Amino acid sequence: MNEQQKIFLGENIEFLRKRKKLTQEGLAQLLDFKREKVKAIEKGATKNPPVEDLVKFSEFFKMSVDSLLKVNLSKLLELQLRELEAGNDVYMMGSKIRVLPITVDGENRQNCEYVPVKAKMGYASGYNDPDYISLLPKYNIPSLSRTGTYRTFQAEGDSMYPIPDKAEVTGAYVENWLSIKPDTPCIVIMKGVHNFVFKLVTVNKKEKNFLLKSTNPLYKSYVVEGDEVLEFWMFKKLHLDQLPDFTESSTDMQLLKAMFEDLKDEIASLKKERGC
Repeated sequence: MNEQQKIFLGENIEFLRKRKKLTQEGLAQLLDFKREKVKAIEKGATKNPPVEDLVKFSEFFKMSVDSLLKVNLSKLLELQLRELEAGNDVYMMGSKIRVLPITVDGENRQNCEYVPVKAKMGYASGYNDPDYISLLPKYNIPSLSRTGTYRTFQAEGDSMYPIPDKAEVTGAYVENWLSIKPDTPCIVIMKGVHNFVFKLVTVNKKEKNFLLKSTNPLYKSYVVEGDEVLEFWMFKKLHLDQLPDFTESSTDMQLLKAMFEDLKDEIASLKKERGC
């Protein structure tokens, strides 16, 4: 049996009211409520407030109804609260809340967590779990702005040639996916087996999906649907142990490898069609 979702409406209304330095009477007047209604909601005495009241609270505090109901806002950092107030707590389709778990250092500055290849399988299931995120290696990058949220991922393969296999890519968390400009390099966290990739991302707002392209022309572009994506991390820094290989011979080897992989795919498809 699934654990019942805790509702934080009363706590959140009181927290947001005090954050605006309002009394219950002052908030009630602004919303055209009686003080007793605000008091009852804050105390949890009103179990099923009318939808119209929820919408008024949502519009006044610039916070989605989902956030008011499901998120303990008092536990968030000021940066996260501002992001929620900016309307950045929903997926591209506007259907799911996304509050990013983060860790901070002794001075309450956000850490940059590191996700190596060996941790990538667990990341897709633990990306929104504060306990999982707290176990990841963490550090700070002085040259990055302190106002952003960053995470470093170890990329695999040569699809972003000349960036080599196992290169470490630091990205900034993207709250509003629709703000991604065409061909923006991003780490894309997705559901399923191929759960994260480093690609050039272009948003198709009309179809609500994303075109993922490689810098290596030997790899084909493909489209992923919005509901298959969990996170975007926009490229900020590249960390290398050695210089990339720009030689033609390396490109020739990649071409042979790509041709061989295509041939294997074609053979597999033929076998499937013939029932082999």
